[in-house]
Amino acid sequence: MAYVDAEIASQPDCWRRAAELATDARADLPAPGERVAVVGCGTSWFMAMAYAALREQAGQGETDAFQASEFPTGRRYDRLIGITRSGTTTEVVELFEALRGHTRTTVIVGDPDSPAVPLGDAAILMPFADERSVVQTRFATTALALLRAHLGENLDALAADAEVAVRAPLPIDPSSIEQVTFLGRGWTVGLAEEAALKCREAATFWAEAYPAMDYRHGPISIAAPGRLVWAFGALPDGLPEDVAATGAAFVHSRTHGCRTVLGSWSAGRNPVDPMADLILAQRFAVALATSRGLDPDAPRHLTRSVVLA
Repeated sequence: MAYVDAEIASQPDCWRRAAELATDARADLPAPGERVAVVGCGTSWFMAMAYAALREQAGQGETDAFQASEFPTGRRYDRLIGITRSGTTTEVVELFEALRGHTRTTVIVGDPDSPAVPLGDAAILMPFADERSVVQTRFATTALALLRAHLGENLDALAADAEVAVRAPLPIDPSSIEQVTFLGRGWTVGLAEEAALKCREAATFWAEAYPAMDYRHGPISIAAPGRLVWAFGALPDGLPEDVAATGAAFVHSRTHGCRTVLGSWSAGRNPVDPMADLILAQRFAVALATSRGLDPDAPRHLTRSVVLA
C-alpha cells in the first residue's frame, strides 16, 4: 500500500481530533468581525479559499485567501492565518517574517519544529495530521476541518460521511477516463481546484477545475465521451442535462440518473458533505496513478516542500 493510501484512510480520525483541537485553539483563531486573510501554497491555498468562503457565508467577517507569494502587503488585516504542512515553504516563511510586528499571525502547521512556528504570534500544531507523502491529503483537509469546527460546524456528521468515503467503491473506473473537470460553487470551488491538483500531481493526468456557473462559458467545449465532469456541492440548474448531452460521464454525490455515476452510497441519507466527496476524488487520483503504472508516492518533479535558494 502507498503511504498516501493510508493517509487518505486516516482522515475521519484526523477530522475528529481537529474538532477537539479547535476548542483549545479558539483564542488563536479569528473572532467574529475580524478582517482576516488566509494564505498557503498549492493545496494549502485551496483550503484557504474554501475557508474564506465559508467564514463569509457564516457572517463572521470579511475574509480573503491568497497564495503566499501574492499576498498584498499594503492591505491591513486584523489577523493573517497561514496553512503550511511542513512550515518550511519559502513563500510562507518570508511572508511571516515580513509581517512580524505589523499583523497578528497564526500558523497552522504539521511539523512543530519547523521555522514557521516561532515566526507566528500563535501556532496551531497538528503533528497527528502530518504526512510522509509528497502529495498532500489529510493535513490539508484536517486544517479545513479545524477551521470549520471553529466556525461552529458540528463535525460528527462530516466524519461519519468520511468513514463511508474511505471504503466506498469509486464512482467510475479511472482507466476508462481520459480527462476530468472538477466543478464547485462557493466554498467548494477550492475543493474542485484541490481535486484537480491531486490528479495532476499523483497521476500526471489532464485535470481542470472551474466554478460550476462558469463551466458553460467555454470549458464545456472539451466534454465528450470518455471524459468526466465531477461536481462538488450545489449544482446549477440544468448542468447535469447539459453534461449528459456531451456524452461525458458526470459525478455528483447528490444526483441520480442523467449519466450520474455517484449516489449509491448516499441514497436515503442527507446530502454527502463535499469534503467527504473530496476523499473519493483523492482516491480516484491515486487509482489513476496506479492504472497508469505510476507510483503516487513519487510524483514527477515534486518535493514535499518547496524551499527556494
